[in-house]
Amino acid sequence: MTEDIDALETREWLDALHAVIRYGGDGRAAFLLKQMFDRATMAGVELPAAITTPYRNTIPPKKEKRMPGDLFMERRIRSLIRWNALAMVMRANDNDEGLGGHISSFSSAATLYDVGFNYFFRGNDGEELGDLIYYQGHSAPGMYARSFLEGRISEDQLDNFRREVDGAGLSSYPHPWLMPDYWQFPTVSMGLGPLQAIYQAHVMRYMSARDLVKRGDRKVWAFLGDGECDEPESLGAIALAGREQLENLIFVINCNLQRLDGPVRGNGKIIQELEGVFRGAGWNVIKVVWGRHWDALLEKDTTGLLQKRMDEVCDGELQNYKANGGAYTREHFFGKYPELLELVKDLSDDDIMKLNRGGHDPYKVYAAYAEAVAHKGQPTVILAQTVKGYGLGAAGEAANITHSVKKLDIASLKGFRDRFGIPISDDDLKTVPYYRPAPDSPEMQYMHSRRKSLGGYLPARQADFDALEIPSLETFKAQLKGTGEREISTTMAWVRFISTLVKDKNIGERVVPIVPDEARTFGMEGMFRQLGIYTSEGQKYVPHDHDQIMYYKEDKKGQILEEGINEAGAMAAWLAAATAYSNSHCPMIPFYIYYSMFGFQRIGDLAWAAGDSQARGFLIGATAGRTTLNGEGLQHQDGHSHILANTIPNCKTYDPTYSYELAVIMQDGMKRMFQDKENCFYYITTMNENYVHPDMPAGAEEGIIKGMYLLNEGKKTPKKGMRVQLMGAGTILREVEAAAVILRDEYGVESDIWSLTSVNELTRDGQRVSRWNMLNPEAKKPRKAFITECLEKQEGPVIAATDYMKTYTEQLRAFIPADTYIALGTEGFGRSDTRAKLRHFFEVDRYFVTIAALKALADEGVIKAADVTKAIKKFGIDPAKADPMSV
Repeated sequence: MTEDIDALETREWLDALHAVIRYGGDGRAAFLLKQMFDRATMAGVELPAAITTPYRNTIPPKKEKRMPGDLFMERRIRSLIRWNALAMVMRANDNDEGLGGHISSFSSAATLYDVGFNYFFRGNDGEELGDLIYYQGHSAPGMYARSFLEGRISEDQLDNFRREVDGAGLSSYPHPWLMPDYWQFPTVSMGLGPLQAIYQAHVMRYMSARDLVKRGDRKVWAFLGDGECDEPESLGAIALAGREQLENLIFVINCNLQRLDGPVRGNGKIIQELEGVFRGAGWNVIKVVWGRHWDALLEKDTTGLLQKRMDEVCDGELQNYKANGGAYTREHFFGKYPELLELVKDLSDDDIMKLNRGGHDPYKVYAAYAEAVAHKGQPTVILAQTVKGYGLGAAGEAANITHSVKKLDIASLKGFRDRFGIPISDDDLKTVPYYRPAPDSPEMQYMHSRRKSLGGYLPARQADFDALEIPSLETFKAQLKGTGEREISTTMAWVRFISTLVKDKNIGERVVPIVPDEARTFGMEGMFRQLGIYTSEGQKYVPHDHDQIMYYKEDKKGQILEEGINEAGAMAAWLAAATAYSNSHCPMIPFYIYYSMFGFQRIGDLAWAAGDSQARGFLIGATAGRTTLNGEGLQHQDGHSHILANTIPNCKTYDPTYSYELAVIMQDGMKRMFQDKENCFYYITTMNENYVHPDMPAGAEEGIIKGMYLLNEGKKTPKKGMRVQLMGAGTILREVEAAAVILRDEYGVESDIWSLTSVNELTRDGQRVSRWNMLNPEAKKPRKAFITECLEKQEGPVIAATDYMKTYTEQLRAFIPADTYIALGTEGFGRSDTRAKLRHFFEVDRYFVTIAALKALADEGVIKAADVTKAIKKFGIDPAKADPMSV
């Protein structure tokens, strides 16, 4: 029921509430309201499913913390930043290339950032670590413009906005890879900033609980747009933040009520929607809806009619008011009720147009930020209403076209200049010059003093770190030896490696095992009791398996991060740990293990962000391959993750077969990343198939790292040409080894067997060599790819078989010094069956490897084609068998 059927009774209730607030205080009033809510629920009274507050500021004027600085000076600085951001984008678009850039997002958020820079964002130059800030990607021009005023970025750099190839430019958006001393986090792939920020705060608490890094009052700030909240990643993990009471986390959502092409919720109210969502997730919500020019009107509104009008108007109309001016607003907003027209009768149309929105009022923003940083026990979200394209006037203020505005015509440019008081003449305006006051000007002195008091300039990234002392390969000698008669999987070999690593006195505490769930599937249950599973509250219950050796142990100081059925969250946690060397001056060594099928194709955007962020750590794609996870079927069987991983330039990928290969790769990887400070991260696949692991062959280490080594050398052949080169990876290497036995015993063909630990590393090496040779045509000695050097003195055709698509090994064709090269792989969709059936179906088992080798020898005239036909019949292979790609 929305009608008031008894106004007198309503007034009595409200008067009673006001009396409680006046004499008992806010706490007493809140207690009584909660009691009434609970009693009404018990009595079956239907109440709103989500509680939202009226469409007004959360903090009333009388409770606002006052901003201590010089408002005039700050507005002056903010105006200069606005101008230079606009000039940079316009000048970039004057180039023939039409390089683009965005004006409108920063124009609506300038005050939100400015108040933070002046009073709240702590830099890294003080005794404590600075705040971590996820800037909204489309607001990058504003950050560059501020840094230009501070003298950190030159005019030449501004003129090279989005022109980076020659090395003097500024990246289009926040990209740590391209500006490693400036940007901390890549955020323009919308939704990733909020998700990463939540897990950054989560991992910050984790490191603090484990006494690795003191958290203090350090904050994680995430700036995002209301339209960005439609991305599932934006809101997908807010419950975690509420559940863990991440008081070190602050979201600032710039609610300019528009997406890229139009209103976010034209028929609704996005701020109210987000308030309900965040409150329900346990967040402290602060709404900054109206600027201080509304305060007098709200105070005069004794009937509540103005509040009623604010509550009922939809966002589409709110945009119309700013787009169409004061007269329109008078008629369509205030004009609905005669009493509201009376309320604004003394205001001109210009006065009505100046009724500002909260996100553009520095006093309101300051009060919200001050409340947020002081709040305890909850994360905070600030919902600040702004105008998209603020200040652009007729060129795009609050217009649906605003996102696409890249430049202003001369009339709009003059209006912008005049509105913000920029001292540039009409004659100079056509070139849109930058403006920076003299270093000793009051503006510059004020600006520098504010940042000095807050611990230095931002954005800024710490690229270097203290190297870790990585244990030698000898430390893992147990993993380098064979398993005797015992059969284990490479996933179990990985668990053994980690178990050894966490005991290392130098870096054991830096190891971060991460799983989305199913740690028991990966054989990690032994780590539960040894390391504990991190939880911010400790274990408040007695686990039912407490009397077992490997019971489920949660602990505030736990070392394992088990993030639930949540690959994106686990990857975001990995990313936070993998960049801790930079963001927290504390190198961590994270190992995120997961079903390989649920890796790059599910969280590929975050993996790309990891490359951009210069992450360091290991991604372990367990239960990998198209045919090793028997019984699970299409959605679980991976035949392409190495192909996807290869798209990330600084991701090194390996597909080891044996325990010693895995140990060599991971020890070398840790040394490269954390001791030699090589800028890369690793993707390693492990399998759940059990088999015997041999001792490491002498001298195999170099080849394992480079991507291939000779595992077994065949004997001399009595007949010329009866030799092949067989290459395999992962569990299919064992099929290749079995094929070699068949070829030798049944056909008199000897095989040299090569373990392909990394097809991608071999390919990259070959591509680098090819490029060098192309650009050095007169070199006396052309370079050779490593795989070429390995095979050029070997005899016979080359056969490669893996548990991945043929595309994976087809990359090597250009570097194979043989007349015949055949790539076998697992094309098509996966399916459920036994490993043997699957390998036969996908044509990568020992019999298809044998047939491929015989066919290659026939093509080279060594044996007869009829011999291959006989072998096909012998092995029960149907030549009319359907292609796995087509079924």
